[in-house]
Amino acid sequence: MSDSVKPRRYTSPVRAERAARTRREVLAAARELLSSQGYGATTVAQVAARAGVSVDTVYASVGRKPELVVAVIDMVLGSSDEPIPAEQRDYVRAVRAAPSGRDKIAVYAAALGALMPATAPLIEALRHAGDHDEECARTWTRLVERRASNMLLFAADLRSTGHLRADLTDREVADVVWSTNAPEYWLLLRSRGWSPQRYADLLEDLWCRLLLEPEPQVSR
Repeated sequence: MSDSVKPRRYTSPVRAERAARTRREVLAAARELLSSQGYGATTVAQVAARAGVSVDTVYASVGRKPELVVAVIDMVLGSSDEPIPAEQRDYVRAVRAAPSGRDKIAVYAAALGALMPATAPLIEALRHAGDHDEECARTWTRLVERRASNMLLFAADLRSTGHLRADLTDREVADVVWSTNAPEYWLLLRSRGWSPQRYADLLEDLWCRLLLEPEPQVSR
């Protein structure tokens, strides 16, 4: 009777580190090209050439062009060399640590003023690409739905302060924030000459007025 020997699964730390390094190089190349050239002018072949790898390696390490865009967006949002989940981003942690509803809104609005100019053009380009590319359309829809889910978490965080209007549901609060922090909204305002700071100030004022209970008047 012969014993059957199952091949052992072996993962080399060196190989894993090499793969991680390659992924970082691809991400860095994608960020540089997409940020400087835009979505339409950037090709996967250019990303591969900049990273010094093959196109197949780009696909294997990160994905196709829509996945590269999402990865770059998440890198910008996370202020990191790697895509970072929402809950690990510095500004999200700062929002959650802020003590009052007004403080939370102020932190989030300021973050959008800093981040939207870099991310909105990529998201908008992905939306337009979705008109003739199903993969781009699915990726854009996934980003939109992800943002909507995150706004429900933001609404719940605001609710926890006790400062949110009682006549608004969390879904209504989330939808108001989701619609006014949309990339399309920033791009419309930018086309009218608004600066990122003015946009951030508008969001802070709008959300505080619309979503929070009025502050009690101090009698004199």
